[in-house]
Amino acid sequence: QVQLVESGGGLVQAGGSLRLSCAASGRTFSSDAMGWFRQAPGKEREFVAAIRRSGGSTYYADPVKDRFSISRDNVKNTVYLQMNSLKPEDTAVYYCAAAKSRPSYHYTAYDYWGQGTQVTVSS
Repeated sequence: QVQLVESGGGLVQAGGSLRLSCAASGRTFSSDAMGWFRQAPGKEREFVAAIRRSGGSTYYADPVKDRFSISRDNVKNTVYLQMNSLKPEDTAVYYCAAAKSRPSYHYTAYDYWGQGTQVTVSS
């Protein structure tokens, strides 16, 4: 059974930073591409960032490019999302996901999902 557990969410003021973590178990972590998605109330789940198995390539949605950074530690079986210069529009539940194939911008490409962690950015 694959398990992804996110942590690190919370309440932060605009301009602040948070680092999300996602700990994986139940699979060979280094076999999977990893992604972060978010979903705000009343909106569809949207792509945030993704990283290849080796960590050599990363991908970002335009709204977070230059502010967010995805990374992974294949020894600790953990993927991270460093979020800087946070804005109120970044408020959402953030989910990590694992893909058995290559990373994708679309959530249907991911095979396993965490339960999400709430990020709230106050103005």
